[in-house]
Order: sequence, then C-alpha cells, then structure tokens
Amino acid sequence: MKKIYYLSTCNTCTRIIGELNLPEGFELQDIKTEPITEQQIEQMRELTDSYESLFSKRARLYKELGLKDKSLLEDDYKNYILEHYTFLKRPVVLFNNKIFIGNSKKIVEAAKNAIHA
Repeated sequence: MKKIYYLSTCNTCTRIIGELNLPEGFELQDIKTEPITEQQIEQMRELTDSYESLFSKRARLYKELGLKDKSLLEDDYKNYILEHYTFLKRPVVLFNNKIFIGNSKKIVEAAKNAIHA
C-alpha cells in the first residue's frame, strides 16, 4: 500500500509531498474532492492506536463546534473525520503497512526514511 491522504489546497501538504520525493506507484487522494470512506478510515485505524490519533484538534471547526469542551469517544472522532475532511490530521502517508500521520518534522523524516530505505 502506497497512498497519501492530503488536501491540495494545503501548502504544508504540498510541501511535504514534494519533500518526500515519492517513487512511482504512490496514489494521492485529495480528501476535499474525494472524501474518505468508512473502509479507508478503518484501514488507517488498523495501523494506529486510535481514531483520536487521526483527528486534527487544530481544525477551525474543532473550536467553532466547541469540541474541545466535550469528552469525545473513539466513535465520535471517527464520525467527525467522516463528516468533514478538515478533521483528518494531514497528510496521512500509508506505506508498506506503516502509517505516518501529520506534518511534524519527526513524522515527515520517519516517512522519508521508510520510503527511501
């Protein structure tokens, strides 16, 4: 599996994809124009410890909906991500049954090392 879930309008996602210097065979999915399916999020969840780890607490809607003041359960995180693309922490890189979530330097470096090992 070689796939990246990203947002084409996000400069950070675009920069990271460029930095990763992807070999052929990677599939890119713009989550704004091609929303994530339940099957896809479940596949991501199998590779990480929780739906919460896939959830972006930096999303504007997170604050607007007052979610930081609520106790969210795993199903809540999953449903919010499925409901609106902005809740997925981006980018999500799937490579050889490994998952790399988000844009921290450490995560991007780990993804680069895995892809080019």
